[in-house]
Amino acid sequence: MAKLSHQIITSQSIFFTILILATSTPPEDPIKCSSTNTDCTITNSYGAFPDRTTCHAAHVAYPRSENDLISIIANATKSKTKMKAATRYSHSIPKLACPGGHNGLLISTKHLDRVIEIDRSKMTITVESGVTLRQLIEEAAKSGLALPYTPYWWGLTIGGLLSTGAHGSTLWGKGSAVHEYLTQVRMVSPGRAEEGYVVVRTLDEGGVGPEMDAARVSLGVLGVISQVTLRLQPMFKRSISYVKKKDLNLAEEAVELGRKHEFADITWYPSQKQVIYRIDDRVSTNVQGNGLLDHIGFRPTPSPALLALRLAEETQELSHNNVAKCVQGALTTTTLETTAYGLTNDGILFKGYPVIGYHNRLQASGSCLDGLDDKEITVCPWDSRVKGLFYHQTAFSIGLSNVKSFIEDMQKLMNLVPKSLCGLDQYNGILMRYVTRSNAYLGKQEDAIDFDITYYRSTDPKIPRLYEDILEEIEQMAIIKYGGLPHWGKNRNVAFDGAILKYKNASKFFQVQQNFDPLGLFTNEWNDQIFGKKDSVVIVKEGCALEGLCVCSEDLHCAPKKGYFCRSGKVFKDARVCTFEVGRN
Repeated sequence: MAKLSHQIITSQSIFFTILILATSTPPEDPIKCSSTNTDCTITNSYGAFPDRTTCHAAHVAYPRSENDLISIIANATKSKTKMKAATRYSHSIPKLACPGGHNGLLISTKHLDRVIEIDRSKMTITVESGVTLRQLIEEAAKSGLALPYTPYWWGLTIGGLLSTGAHGSTLWGKGSAVHEYLTQVRMVSPGRAEEGYVVVRTLDEGGVGPEMDAARVSLGVLGVISQVTLRLQPMFKRSISYVKKKDLNLAEEAVELGRKHEFADITWYPSQKQVIYRIDDRVSTNVQGNGLLDHIGFRPTPSPALLALRLAEETQELSHNNVAKCVQGALTTTTLETTAYGLTNDGILFKGYPVIGYHNRLQASGSCLDGLDDKEITVCPWDSRVKGLFYHQTAFSIGLSNVKSFIEDMQKLMNLVPKSLCGLDQYNGILMRYVTRSNAYLGKQEDAIDFDITYYRSTDPKIPRLYEDILEEIEQMAIIKYGGLPHWGKNRNVAFDGAILKYKNASKFFQVQQNFDPLGLFTNEWNDQIFGKKDSVVIVKEGCALEGLCVCSEDLHCAPKKGYFCRSGKVFKDARVCTFEVGRN
């Protein structure tokens, strides 16, 4: 035990002490083809889809202009070829980018990366859909403008984050979803023969008809977004402080924090019974400060350090050593706290809270995307080319009226199995962000808190996780008992089972989809499954519950030979989870 703990501490120390390296290997193109751009495969940046299958396509196209895109879609429509848009880094976990069948076409937006116009008088920015969040933030800032709420990771493309409903954190104003600031979108979709097999639609915020509310969160099934216009605000400053407390009053305080502070969020470490509140508000631009966020988890990370971390984690899992996992988790959270989660007061040093700076320097980060090094010495921590972090992500939104009860149920579960979620601490606990009700047909149905949970995933789909049952019970409790909505760009299959029934305007979305793409050339099997047009997204087979392909109904769906059996939940009794019944620590 002492030897393993020493290994953990040593590897963890290496991980953090050499994060100061400034260059990194950028992620590789998620699309791989023959030399003639044929016989292609696509995966996500994590190297695996939830069901571990590979997505194939016959061809890939890289349009460099809207005219290129029009020609590509017209030709594919004429031949009735299945199509899907693919983004530069492919950060969505589900199979959004898989064209239907091996003969499909991938349309990469990698080279649709121009900022077309910034209108300072109207405070808008128009960009092509392959522009990254980082590009948009930087270009807007040059004109003294800002997009107020964004995801925290700047490697997303504008088309990709709009299509999946990506968001930041706020209950204020129009809310934290980027699509709420969309004023115009140009969409290239299949057309009839008399239309030249292609239609280009310009949808405006004030237009008549339901198309805009469908296009705000489209899941890529309406066509390919060519360009978008977003409404901005004058540049402003923020003041950020992190406050650590016991989680005793979290259930009561969670909702109120979002109402009191514009950019608030919460990081929760249930096994440590600790919570970190981010107190984050606008301040006058006259207030001194030039703070910068370079989040530690998004920095270039040396491959050997990632290997050491992963080996330690695998050893803990295989030996059921939860004590070592708790030691490692506590060290991780302490290190993050003492380094202010990557915040500095002047871009170099952290001198204390509050950290005050311009919005564009604090709203998102991702320095692991920088650099030209092709030797994979330093990479983003989840880069699938090296043996680094490999994980599941479960993310769901719980309506504000249910948040208190949901948190209390989780705390009851923790009281029964106090150290069962130590493994989350290596991935910085549970991130809680605020989201608001949307008019988008597939957007949030009510004001809510989004819970992001990241946790260990085995490279072997038949190997269960330590405390497999606890995370499964939380997932089922959120989705089934409290009606949580899954994040469209994250999650395992079970989170999407029946999810479309929770969207009151889903039928209107389908009507727009039928109008935009009557032949269904932009849908794939996964789309049809989650839309309820085909068999369920659930896949029932031996060991299916371990990967979230199913909710277990018999022991074979777990890993009985390894001591994991299908049992009821501990707090949510209707849950069916894979429980380890022999030798648990």
